[in-house]
Amino acid sequence: MSTPGPLSSSRAPLMPEIPQGEIVSTYDRYEDAKHAVDVLARASFPVQRISIVGNDVRSVERVTGRLTYGRIALMGALSGAYLGLFLGLLLFIFQPDNAGIFGVFIAAVVIGAGFGMLFGVLSYAMNRNRRDFSSVMQMVATRYDLIVEPDLLHEARRILVESAQK
Repeated sequence: MSTPGPLSSSRAPLMPEIPQGEIVSTYDRYEDAKHAVDVLARASFPVQRISIVGNDVRSVERVTGRLTYGRIALMGALSGAYLGLFLGLLLFIFQPDNAGIFGVFIAAVVIGAGFGMLFGVLSYAMNRNRRDFSSVMQMVATRYDLIVEPDLLHEARRILVESAQK
């Protein structure tokens, strides 16, 4: 971990940098590293001087399903309906005393859903041969190191060992 200088603030650095310090412990799962920081926080350890560093980061793409015209149309209609809902709310805010505002609100949602469906299907049709599945991309580390400034290393290890013995 880097120590803030006299002219630096407590804000995060503008450019990302790997924290410098000593490794307190290493975990296979992020949840375990997060739990260790929780244990240290409950023991009044200065947690702002701890970093969790993921090592051997890999990109994992999980396939969530096959894309079809029906699914694309539904997703496009839902996203368009959200846009229509937003526009309907704007109309309601700026014209609250209008007696027919409910009809305008519903029309905005329906028109938004229609345009969303149309644009979704057209976009899918133009890119049809490139990708026929949906997925979610994640960055996953194979191990997580708890890093702390050297002067706090022994205190952090003592707290974690004591909590493991309980």
